[in-house]
Amino acid sequence: MSDISIRRATADDSKRLTRLVRTSGAYRGDYAAMVEGYQVGGPYIEHHPVYVAVDDGDAGRVLGFYALLVDEAELDLAFVADTAQGLGIGRLLMEHMTERARAAGLRSVRVVAHPPAEEFYLRTGAVRTGTVPPTGSIHWERPELRYDLA
Repeated sequence: MSDISIRRATADDSKRLTRLVRTSGAYRGDYAAMVEGYQVGGPYIEHHPVYVAVDDGDAGRVLGFYALLVDEAELDLAFVADTAQGLGIGRLLMEHMTERARAAGLRSVRVVAHPPAEEFYLRTGAVRTGTVPPTGSIHWERPELRYDLA
């Protein structure tokens, strides 16, 4: 793999980020309802800090991204392309996210995780704080975690 960089997403990234979410292998079967019809829209990208990891040697191919809701001190979205799993992209994104959160003056960042992703968040420094009960089309409890930044 070539050099990887992280850059701020733009509205032009909307289709690629939406495709990454909707085609994620982590959201098959029972979990498919969570991403069905989901869209990472241009206005969302322009309003929130959304950052993408790109392969600089492969025409800027998007390898993953995250969205930080600064006002809520919450990680809203975090995805790594199926073809980039296991390459350290997720860890790189979480390191970047915690740096950006600190720079924004946050003391911690909340994460309501997709259940299969809980171990990833724990490995990258989050601590479990509880669970979030089922709601809407989500019929299972989700782990609640926190990155402490102080």
